[in-house]
Parts: sequence; structure tokens; C-alpha cells
Amino acid sequence: MGSGIASILEKKVLDRSDILAMLHTSEEEAPLLYRRAAAVRDRYVGNHVYLRGLIEYSNICGKNCLYCGVRRDNVKIERYTMSREEVLEAALTAFRLNLGSIAIQSGENSSKVFVDTIEELVTTIRQLTDGKLGITLSLGEQSRETYKRWFDAGAHRYLLRIEASSEALYRRVHPNDDMHRYYRRLECLKAIQETGYQTGTGVMVGLPFQTMGDLADDIIFMRDFNIDMCGMGPFIEHSDTPLGKRGIDNLFLNERFNLTLRMIAILRIIMKDINIVASTAMQTIDPAGREKAISCGANVVMPNLTPARYRSGYLIYEGKPGYREADESNVSGLNLDLIPDVIIGLGSWGDTPHFARRISLH
Repeated sequence: MGSGIASILEKKVLDRSDILAMLHTSEEEAPLLYRRAAAVRDRYVGNHVYLRGLIEYSNICGKNCLYCGVRRDNVKIERYTMSREEVLEAALTAFRLNLGSIAIQSGENSSKVFVDTIEELVTTIRQLTDGKLGITLSLGEQSRETYKRWFDAGAHRYLLRIEASSEALYRRVHPNDDMHRYYRRLECLKAIQETGYQTGTGVMVGLPFQTMGDLADDIIFMRDFNIDMCGMGPFIEHSDTPLGKRGIDNLFLNERFNLTLRMIAILRIIMKDINIVASTAMQTIDPAGREKAISCGANVVMPNLTPARYRSGYLIYEGKPGYREADESNVSGLNLDLIPDVIIGLGSWGDTPHFARRISLH
């Protein structure tokens, strides 16, 4: 592609053809793209990497997504729900380690007991930490009323991954029933945003049937939806799912890994002041995957604080690292100090300038 990437990076506004060109960046030119993305991050959100202590509350899920290891029809995993005391202890561990924020993640459940429990947990965590511990939720599709209840209780960020912004592709990786409607996903994202949350979404990179055009459109979707944060990673097969029956091809995994680095870099260049997660899935393919993602413009890492005995039950994909480690070793073993010119933002919520700017315009 010659000097193509350098000339594209000089443009003020990037269009779809520019995004496609960057997705096709050669290995020789990729460092130029990554350096630019890191420079954009440092300029617009700073050179801090923020930590969100991850609490995988439950693997009970009403959904049956064709790619996910905790899908409803997977009878090979032992289902669990953490106790109230375990959740609070994990949250206090995050507070004690000065992480600044936690992220509570779960399989999708809209029962009254679940909704009430999350509301009470959020309220209690806020009380126990004197409102100093930030709370992100990633609990799937819920009603607008539920989103409001959890927001009023004290949660302030919500991540709901679109997984594929192409409706045609979305339909190919989800069952064709009322539990898995593309329009419902969009409605929920809008409700989350309108409730007042810092709103996050994301996609899988390297899905079966996915094209480079789909990935370019994913970037455009996130830009146009005006998200505040993004969590995306490579698609990794799980053998107990319909999309994982063909097994894992390590060559394709490496391609997905490199493509995800490009996606992170491109999104950072286009959405300069949002938060972008360096996902654990990156570390699954490459032990230094999270660090490489940070070098390409990501600025959030989520060390796992789920009690060790539950982690084998939350394998959304196979090969997930860290599920046998002790809770606090997931923080001490991050190796973020290996990345030059990056500072760990301890004790900070790490809110994005993008969110403040978006709110000020309303």
C-alpha cells in the first residue's frame, strides 16, 4: 500500500474507504498506525491506563447465542451465582487495591429477584465505599425501568456489546427467535444512553461470515452511535457451541488478533476521547496481548476479581487466561509497567472526556 496509510492519517475526516484501507494495513506499515493511535490516546485521554475489577456474578443466562460458552443450552457447565457476601468482598478487594472501579458482569437474567439483587448490591457497594468506587454493569438486555433503577442506585457505566452491527451477520450468529432480535439490542443501547449511563458497546472480530466491510461498518456504527467506551476482542471458538464445532485454527486466531489491534487503533483515531478496553481475549491468543492492545490505543484493563472456584464456569470462550489464579494476582501480574510512557490510573474512575462533552451538548 506504499505511503497510503501515512497519507490517510493526515486526513481530518476519515471515510469508509479510509477505514477499509487501514484494516488492510500491511505488517510493515502497521506500527505507523499503532503509534498514531497511541499518540491520539495520550493527547485526548492521557497516558493513563484505568483498571476495572471484574466480578463475574453469575453464568446463568437466558440467551442462547451461537458463540458463547455460557449459552442456555450448554449443559456441560456448572451454573453458579455468587452470594451477596462474595460480591461485596470482591468489591471491597477492588477498593482496597485502589482500582477505582469495578465491573459486574453476568449472564442475562431479567427476573425480579435478579433485578432487585443487583439494585441492592449497587446501593450497598456505594455505601461501603463512601461513593468512591465506580460501578460499571454488563448485564445484558433489560427494560428501560430496570436500567433506570440500577442507575439511580449508583451504577454509572453500562456495557452492552452489539457483537455485530450488521443485522444480517447478527442474525447468523444468534438464534432466530424473540430472545435474540437485533432491533431489541439497539433499543436497549438507546435506553442505556438516554438513562444517563456512560454507554459502551463492542464487537467480535473474526466471526464466521464476517467481512472487512462489516468491520468498517462496525467502526462507523460506534462513531455514529456516539459511544463513550468500547470493549471488543477477537472471536475465539468454544467447542460446546454451534459456532465452535469446527475447532480452533491457530493461524486464524493470529489473524484475528492482528485485526483486532487494527480495529482498536482505528477506533482510537476516529473516536479520540473514549475509553477502549484491552480485552482478556487478546491475552488468550498472545500472553502480552493486553499490553499490545494498550500500545495500539486502548486505555482500560479489567483484572478478574471473581472468586477462583467460579472462574471455570465463566468460560465464554476456551483458553481464557487467569481463571486458576488467585484474585489479587490478577492485579499484581498485569505487567503494565512493561509499556513505556503509560501510567496506571489507580484510585480513579477514569471517566472519559467524551462523556462529559456529549452530556454538555444536550
